[in-house]
Amino acid sequence: MLMPGNGEAVTRRIEACSERDSGFALSRRVVILFAVACGAAVANVYFSQPLLVTMGHDLALSPALVGSVVTLTHVGYGLGLFFLVPLGDVANRKRLIVAQLLLLVVALAVVATARTAAVLLAGMAATGLLAVVTQTLVAFAASLAPPAGRGRVVGLVTSGVVIGILLARTVSGLLADLSGWRSVYLASASLTALLALVLHRVLPRHGAAPTTELSYRQLLCSTVTLFAQERLLRLRALFCLLIFAAFSTLWSSIALPLSGAPYFLSHGAIGALGLIGVAGALAATVAGRLNDRGLSGRTTGLALALLAASWLPLAFTRSSLWALVAGVILLDLAVQAVHVTNQTLIYALHPDAGSRLIGGYMVFYSIGSATGALAATALYTAAGWGAVCALGAAFSGAGLALWALTRHRGHPDTPPTAAVVSRS
Repeated sequence: MLMPGNGEAVTRRIEACSERDSGFALSRRVVILFAVACGAAVANVYFSQPLLVTMGHDLALSPALVGSVVTLTHVGYGLGLFFLVPLGDVANRKRLIVAQLLLLVVALAVVATARTAAVLLAGMAATGLLAVVTQTLVAFAASLAPPAGRGRVVGLVTSGVVIGILLARTVSGLLADLSGWRSVYLASASLTALLALVLHRVLPRHGAAPTTELSYRQLLCSTVTLFAQERLLRLRALFCLLIFAAFSTLWSSIALPLSGAPYFLSHGAIGALGLIGVAGALAATVAGRLNDRGLSGRTTGLALALLAASWLPLAFTRSSLWALVAGVILLDLAVQAVHVTNQTLIYALHPDAGSRLIGGYMVFYSIGSATGALAATALYTAAGWGAVCALGAAFSGAGLALWALTRHRGHPDTPPTAAVVSRS
């Protein structure tokens, strides 16, 4: 944790950042651009979920390999979070973002043209690896935001991530019904190339410069050191792992019961569930404002309670689509509220290490998502939908129990750096 004696140094560091960026005002239009870019990039991680059955049939994939499509994408995302996102603290962020987007175009083209399972899985892993540009964008936006309004900015940008994640299923389902699953990745490659051009022209130069002169090896080591030093970071990372394990448990397996009896829904209908979950975007913006008011602890507890409760209606999915709708809304609201709270709190610990903090934190997102996806698809095959819901409830309950156990241990909602900012 930051010691009281470090307050002056923290203040100087923040003032230096403010002076560096004083020539640039983060307008709402630029924040919206950040949100759109984040949503488009992260959507690539989720496009495959409504398409798993069709992709499996097209390439003759076994059930185990079908589950690996999602898992490998998240494994690639996890590797990118640790090895690529920290580069935002030593490289020019604007150039880094554009370069990653162009490489992502190549990875998406590989997926779209894959004719064998090996090529498909390699392309999906590369797609996940490069989609971490989302987190570089989040860190960039947070660095440009004034400290007093950082929660609001992170909330707005994260709302773009939420919409991208959830509409990914809707868009991929509709495109697959119209033109086949490959058209999804061809369309995404085209959009990503366009975004690379727009961001190159629009992203501000202010704040894009490196915030540290560490070598790449030192950079990676410092990410690990931050986890060793910051208890708040470790706790919030555990929340992240558990909530996204629950999130992935639902979204990586929901196509399986809905594509079979009694519903036999099309790709488009399954993907339309994402429209319902867009309510999570509202939670992201509201949670950001609540964090700016110092209510992060209450927000976390309430959201985790909603997450655990969401699995009750979800358990009745086979008999009622309305129950599924209610469960999806509760789950997405809860997950995004906790996620925004986590990011706002951890960034405030060390604003000059924002990319490393967010990248390291999001590694736990990837671990949780991959775990949930692999476990849910395997459990569905072995024991059915009820077992999947029990798994999701277990992840959610563990998060709520962790919050209950740590809330009275003198663990502040607002980290020391944020307190320094509020006094300066």
